[in-house]
Amino acid sequence: MSLVFLIFLPIIAALFVPLLFKKIGQIHTGWFVLVVPVILFIYYATQLPTTMDGGTLVSEFQWIPSLDLSFIAYLDGLSLLFSLLITGIGSLVVLYSVFYLDKKREQLHNFYVYLLMFMTAMLGIVQSDHLITLYLFWELTSISSFLLIGYWYTRDRSRFGALKSMMITVFGGLMMLGGFVLLSIMGNTYSIRELISQAPELLGHEFFTWALVLILLGAFTKSAQFPFYIWLPDAMEAPTPVSAYLHSATMVKAGLYLVARFTPIFAASGTWVWLVTGIGLFTMFWGSFFALKQKDLKGILAFSTVSQLGLIMSLLGASALGFHVEDAAGTVFKYAAFAAIFHLVNHAVFKGSLFMIAGIVDHETGTRDIRKLGGLMSIMPISFTIAMIGSFSMAGIPLFGGFLSKEMFLTAMLAIAEFNLFSMDVWGVLFPVLAWIGSVFTFVYSFYFVFHTFAGKHKPEELPKQAHEAPIGMLVSPAILAVSVIAIFFIPNVVGDWLVKPAVLAIQPFMYSNPAEIDIHVSAWHGANTEFFMTLGIFAIGALLFWSFRKWKQAYDAFPDSVSLNRLYDSFMYLSDGGANRFSAVYMTGFIRSYLVYMFGFLVLIVLSTLVITDAFVLDLNNTAPIGIYEIIILIALVGGTITILAAKSRLTAIIALGAVGYSVALFFVIFRAPDLALTQLVIETISVALFLLAFYHLPKVSKKEERIRFKLGNAAIAFGVGVTMTLVALASHSQKILPSISEYYKETVYTEAGGGNIVNVILVDYRGFDTLFEITVLGIAGIAIISMIKLRLNKKEGQHENK
Repeated sequence: MSLVFLIFLPIIAALFVPLLFKKIGQIHTGWFVLVVPVILFIYYATQLPTTMDGGTLVSEFQWIPSLDLSFIAYLDGLSLLFSLLITGIGSLVVLYSVFYLDKKREQLHNFYVYLLMFMTAMLGIVQSDHLITLYLFWELTSISSFLLIGYWYTRDRSRFGALKSMMITVFGGLMMLGGFVLLSIMGNTYSIRELISQAPELLGHEFFTWALVLILLGAFTKSAQFPFYIWLPDAMEAPTPVSAYLHSATMVKAGLYLVARFTPIFAASGTWVWLVTGIGLFTMFWGSFFALKQKDLKGILAFSTVSQLGLIMSLLGASALGFHVEDAAGTVFKYAAFAAIFHLVNHAVFKGSLFMIAGIVDHETGTRDIRKLGGLMSIMPISFTIAMIGSFSMAGIPLFGGFLSKEMFLTAMLAIAEFNLFSMDVWGVLFPVLAWIGSVFTFVYSFYFVFHTFAGKHKPEELPKQAHEAPIGMLVSPAILAVSVIAIFFIPNVVGDWLVKPAVLAIQPFMYSNPAEIDIHVSAWHGANTEFFMTLGIFAIGALLFWSFRKWKQAYDAFPDSVSLNRLYDSFMYLSDGGANRFSAVYMTGFIRSYLVYMFGFLVLIVLSTLVITDAFVLDLNNTAPIGIYEIIILIALVGGTITILAAKSRLTAIIALGAVGYSVALFFVIFRAPDLALTQLVIETISVALFLLAFYHLPKVSKKEERIRFKLGNAAIAFGVGVTMTLVALASHSQKILPSISEYYKETVYTEAGGGNIVNVILVDYRGFDTLFEITVLGIAGIAIISMIKLRLNKKEGQHENK
């Protein structure tokens, strides 16, 4: 089965969703949509043996061969891992949405069309081996996520969040496109695999650092790294199934995928190491600290996502250091790549379940405000159990998968402090410090989420509706994810062998030739080492901060909303919107004449400047036809008729002069031996003049004052400039013919190939038959529209007459 077809399968299925929505009646549309991700997940799961042996799958579809644009689907360990997350968690999200979204009140056809469109976009990103098609899918995620986040478009906050996410991620995408263009210039190819093979040669190129920074801008905006994270909390206005899908397993992971995929190209650069590791670690600290300031359950999870994404990003940056060492110390950074992928899987699983639980709490209590919640443990015991499992994994507590990847994270950050390249030995000590502080706050916000929601005093009077446990159908998906969280802890090496090691091979292809060579065994106990004592400190300090949170939460008052990156963004958008309105008010006059002046003025300026700067004007009169007395007479008549149109003081005179111009052109066709064109021109001119006279006959008469046309020097200058410009371009084009005229081909083949004796007829009917067909079609449509308008007007008059 073609991998390219599988990428487009969801969006193809989306074409039929509106039809299903109308035909299936009482059945929820989601049940039919669920088939698509399930089929894809099963297929991708069957490819695990291939990637576990170090193999890959490639499928190609030629899109525009002349531009070297192709859809090349490349399935290796990294892309397969992401494909499984996209389709696996996608299946659970669709199942969850069946019970979460009311089929009677929601526009389900829109929701599932957007969701399937997004699924195709994500599969395209992670499987594309072509830079340009990867970019196209990248921007498709921005568009489809905009539609999903703004799904409840009647809400102001939904529209604002959707616009904010698109503005920031599209900006990053454009920067990334610039980096891709530079990379293609450097390597003379659009293939990512070929660029990776050329990595040592690309390092010294003058565009290398520019490409690196531009691509990281795309990755950082999509994966909500500091300072671009501000779009993610506002995106929580989307329905919970969207949040569970986009912001735990897919969209925000696209930036992580980009960094992982391009690490083999840029890892040799210290700039890459510092930017990816440093910004990732600071993002982790920043997100974990401000998660405790949030009062909305999904707001807490949004900042926790920012924090967790920063953690994974820092590990990917640390993994790049493994390219710079050959001794045993390098294994620490090879270990970092393993930890990054392992935690990526962990995060997708536990964060998906937590988002679904937040949606369940909102669905069953009517609020997500944590100040109104509490005491739900006995009312919603299953939801509490799932929330506790997910939160404990996020906090890094033993018996849950998150504990294992947190230990790997601490190991990698400690190793950075001892690295003696890129000034790591001086500044690297900050990395384990920030990692430890961020982990402490991660512990606190994890406990804050679960216990402030489910423990404590129940407040039924503050809830919009009576709390109760969710229906079993809504609990199935988060329960499956919660079981997976525990399973990962007890069978980490199965996950490592099947999923993580093949992905690490794609990140570090120069270090291994097969996943079996990655000798990493995951275990929960590594002895009483530094990481062990750091973990004890995280648990002790984290527990102390959690239990004393009420006493020190006033510290967040030192960070008012009026002084924040969000306010900076809002101010920038307000100023740019106001400035744009003021600027556009200057030239948007509402008069077509003004717009024509702008267009023709710039046309003259640009074209004439190009002719002068490039020295492109050449005049060659050797191949021109002789000019006789008849041509001169007709030309004088044509120019005279044109001047008469401009100087005429009545409509009738202008129409007659316009007809004279058309008839003069027809005479030119006669002299040039084109009787068919001359006849066509004469017929059209006669009809046009008659129609003009008929139309103007029914217009009201104008006064003498309105008939006067004032001379305007600016308009005259532009008109003269356009005429001179077009004349010079025509002469230069005629004098510099690079390719032979197509008329020679027509003359040679009109009789032998087309079987016609009249070259004009053959061109119109055969060579340009589609042009003629479309012209006739347009005229037919216009005629039908005119007839409809006339009949509509007559019917209206008849109705008014009857009413009288």
